[in-house]
Amino acid sequence: MNIQRWIGRREANWQRLDALLKKVEQKRLKSLRSGEIRELASLYRSVAADLARARTQQVGKTLIQSLQSLTTRAYTQIYQGSRRQEWLAAKEFYLWGFPQVVQQTFLYIATATAMFILGGLIAWWYAWQDPSFMSLVVPERLISLVRDKGELWMGSIVGIEPLASSNIMMNNISVSFGAVAGGITAGLYTSYLMIFNGLLIGAVGALVGQNNLAYPFWAFVFPHGALELPAIFFAGGSGLLLAKAILFPGKYRRRDALKFYGSLAVQLVFGIVPMLIVAGLIEGFFSPNPMIPEPIKYLVGMGLFVVLVRYCSRKKKI
Repeated sequence: MNIQRWIGRREANWQRLDALLKKVEQKRLKSLRSGEIRELASLYRSVAADLARARTQQVGKTLIQSLQSLTTRAYTQIYQGSRRQEWLAAKEFYLWGFPQVVQQTFLYIATATAMFILGGLIAWWYAWQDPSFMSLVVPERLISLVRDKGELWMGSIVGIEPLASSNIMMNNISVSFGAVAGGITAGLYTSYLMIFNGLLIGAVGALVGQNNLAYPFWAFVFPHGALELPAIFFAGGSGLLLAKAILFPGKYRRRDALKFYGSLAVQLVFGIVPMLIVAGLIEGFFSPNPMIPEPIKYLVGMGLFVVLVRYCSRKKKI
């Protein structure tokens, strides 16, 4: 290989890459036009190949070091810049994007919430009217613990908080993802999960009420429930969005409807995962803690719910 001729052919690319990198290093990646960003990536790959060839042909230590410096600078700007952009996009989504999606899909979320509340009211009423109804929904061991011993089951979490918290998180995420995936059954499984979980909380609420344990029970539920229950309602709304695309695509073709409503559903899922993680931590470490007074638990739960409502009501100023 004629080294000088090869350098002469490739040197313009090296100089162009150096010029783009100086611009990025001074004004960041956003200062480049879309065409320049594509050019930067193409030149990086080209110069990386030149570096490999230079090392193979042993063209000289100075040139190899120069090309190494160019490729290192390019790698740093392209990949760290890309990660920076991803972090900025994530920040923008959680600050403004998620509240906007919640507002846009509120009707579906409200429908899922109504299913849950309906299930809860039905179970509450039947549990007070017919004691045998309780055993159809609530596990027998919980009924026995509350009725026969006058105790709640949350004490079993104390002492194994990390394990309990991780198990709670996984269970909540599993239920939520099930509600989302239930949309592909035309919403039948999503509706079942919403109604069944409502039946369960309604029956348990009646059980603790009948045995004078309602105050400590709801003190346990309020702190994590302020985030956990809305997250499940959001998941239910996601499933109903998919059902809408399947059953009532409207002006869209069914495939296009699935893309549109599926995109909204995915954004809701991205938003609820942090909520479920925080709720799991609260349920594992805060809610069952006997050292925390019950009035404080009620206040924390109500405070978290108010913050969530205000957050989901945010509108970005243009």
